[in-house]
Amino acid sequence: MKPLFDFLVKLCILSVALWMVIYTGLEPGSVDIHSVFLAWIMVVANALIGYVLFEYAVDKESAVFTKFVFGGLAVRMLLLMLLIAVVIVRSMVVVNDFVLSFFAFYCIYVIVEILGYQKKNKQKKNTA
Repeated sequence: MKPLFDFLVKLCILSVALWMVIYTGLEPGSVDIHSVFLAWIMVVANALIGYVLFEYAVDKESAVFTKFVFGGLAVRMLLLMLLIAVVIVRSMVVVNDFVLSFFAFYCIYVIVEILGYQKKNKQKKNTA
C-alpha cells in the first residue's frame, strides 16, 4: 500500500501548491472560485479513482488488467463528460472559469497519475 500512500501525498502537495497559486496569483474576484473548486474536485476524484483501479489491477492477469485500467478509463471519461454537461446545462458555474480550470487541472493531474503508474511498475520490477 506504500505506492498508494505516496500517490495520495503527491496529490495533497500538488493540490496545496495549486490552490496557493490560485489564491495568491490571481486578483480577488477575477475568477469564480466555486467554478474552479468544482473542476478541481472532479479532476482529483478522477485521478484518485484511476490510480486505485490501477493498484487493484496491476497484479492481475492481462485480461483483467486491461478491463480495469482501460475500461475504467472509458467509464471515467464518460462520467466526467456527463458531469460536465450537467454542470454547464444547469448553469452551476461560470463556464469559462470552469472549463479552463478543468482543462488545466486535468493536464496536471493526469501527469501525476501516469508518474504514479510508472513508479508502481518500477517497484514491481525491482521486487521481482
